[in-house]
Amino acid sequence: MAGVSLALRLGISFMKFSLLLLLLAYQSHSFYLPGVAPQDFVTGAELKVKVNKLTSTKTQLPYSYYSLPYCPPDRIVDSAENLGEVLRGDRIENSPYVFQMREPQQCRILCRITLDAKTAKQFKEKIDDDYRVNMILDNLPLVVPITRFDQENAVVYQHGFQVGLKGQYAGSKDQKHFIHNHLTFTVKFHKDSQSNLARIVGFEVKPFSVKHDYDGQWKNENTRLTTCDPHARRAVTSSESPQVIEDKKDVIFTYDVAFEESEVKWASRWDTYLLMADDQIHWFSIVNSLMIVLFLSGMVAMIMLRTLFRDISTYNQLETQEEAQEETGWKLVHGDAFRPPTNSDLLCVYAGTGVQFFGMILVTMIFAALGFLSPSNRGGLMTAMLLLWVFMGLFSGYASARLYKMFKGTEWKKITLKTAFMFPATIFAIFFVLNALIWGEKSSGAVPFGTMFALVFLWFGISVPLVFAGSYIGFKKPAIEDPVKTNKIPRQIPEQAWYMKPVFSILIGGILPFGAVFIELFFILTSIWLHQFYYIFGFLFIVFVILIVTCAEITIVLCYFQLCGEDYLWWWRSYLTSGSSAIYLFLYAAFYFFTKLDITKPVSGILYFGYMLIASYAFFVLTGTIGFYACFWFTRLMYSSVKID
Repeated sequence: MAGVSLALRLGISFMKFSLLLLLLAYQSHSFYLPGVAPQDFVTGAELKVKVNKLTSTKTQLPYSYYSLPYCPPDRIVDSAENLGEVLRGDRIENSPYVFQMREPQQCRILCRITLDAKTAKQFKEKIDDDYRVNMILDNLPLVVPITRFDQENAVVYQHGFQVGLKGQYAGSKDQKHFIHNHLTFTVKFHKDSQSNLARIVGFEVKPFSVKHDYDGQWKNENTRLTTCDPHARRAVTSSESPQVIEDKKDVIFTYDVAFEESEVKWASRWDTYLLMADDQIHWFSIVNSLMIVLFLSGMVAMIMLRTLFRDISTYNQLETQEEAQEETGWKLVHGDAFRPPTNSDLLCVYAGTGVQFFGMILVTMIFAALGFLSPSNRGGLMTAMLLLWVFMGLFSGYASARLYKMFKGTEWKKITLKTAFMFPATIFAIFFVLNALIWGEKSSGAVPFGTMFALVFLWFGISVPLVFAGSYIGFKKPAIEDPVKTNKIPRQIPEQAWYMKPVFSILIGGILPFGAVFIELFFILTSIWLHQFYYIFGFLFIVFVILIVTCAEITIVLCYFQLCGEDYLWWWRSYLTSGSSAIYLFLYAAFYFFTKLDITKPVSGILYFGYMLIASYAFFVLTGTIGFYACFWFTRLMYSSVKID
């Protein structure tokens, strides 16, 4: 009866998983909840453009807009930024660009600057490194529309415009640097049918490089240019005579503003930014992952419903008939299966940290899939993850203390301190070194001292006390009882076949969890390192559920084979089996670096591999904990289902 009960419970569990996956697949598209309230503008209302950081996919080092000698306003004012924005390197400031709603402007002069050797070198370096200028209007980022003729004239949007370009004059072989000093803005608006109010739904630009000329003396913004003139209706439409960057050259910055009515409503204005052009690839990723899950589910079902059921029935029948026959297989090691492992304290720490990670990611993904962490709320995702990590310290302390008490541990304060400090201290040390490198490059991506202090406060002021509170609660509860009595003297483990060696089984176990997520991983890396929006959390949530199931199932399968081979050292191996998928994640990150990125600077390479090392370490803790608790549940269920004297 115990075997039948076990089989029924497992069958119901797998049915629940299957129904959950089907439900999520049906509702996989996230919907968008705007991060800010809409703002209505009357005709002639002032629209203030803000500037953000300069970004490059070649260096991954952001710089503030005014690190280059662009035209400044009378007074530069920094916008208030949240924690996530600061960590992302955002530096949002005001600009001299001022528009009037639905009032076009042509050839407005911002300023004239005279380049010297230093400023010319700065512009040339930024052009060589493919830096782009980012601006914001009414919380919408500036984009450059590009028509793709290979996709039936589909329009794609690139975020920000390039600082300049390189080229040669006709008949010359010398490479020159040209600056984009004329910007043609297009502000798209949606007009209210019942009033004269309008809302901004698009912010586009076409950059040009123009060597401006003028007659007479320079009169600042009142100067009459000959290259573009609103009175003569002469507009800039090409860069036939571009502005070269050289020492002692004058550069005149100008801009046009056009307003275009759009049918796009304010609630849908982010759709063009978040448009998912690779929908079929994501569905292929889901199907690929589901195939892995179905394969593993079949193996687990075969083990549980046939092999394990037969084992339990046989063992119980032998006990009933009191046959004096030697035990074999996994029952033989019942007296050693729950013996505390080597370095049990460390296992408790990692299990607790993994619970903290799991809680943070699960809650973050649910809120993101529901649309509450929209890209319109810059830095919101990172801020939410940091705060959730801090508050999940309560569950981290509880999980580590419960496991520690089961191992007959008594010094709960020591295990609590390790849980509170081991993983965060490692991450903080790597992050501090990487931040020092960014600081050395004078990049705006460097986290300032005040923000660093805020991170330390979140760690020591909130996370550590919560870990202690969770540990105290967990340690005061009655210990988890072992389903069997542990032998006083451990058995000798027989020689294992090559395919049951720990290293082999661990590496094999990590392939399948990685295989379930590697396609989605490509899009995540692209959004992070190629500065693109990622907003397909519906798909990501499905992949996350598949990852959980895959980690659990592959660990259970290999744990069962290990116990059948009379090897009872399953504690650490269950953690490392699914946790080894982090090795493949880091190897894939290296492959992505050499095949998809164009990073040439050593500092940028160090930053990439440093941050991917942090991500891989976190992935190891997450997947390892999932596999460990699945195996822990499985072994307790298995040994509690047979009669053992």
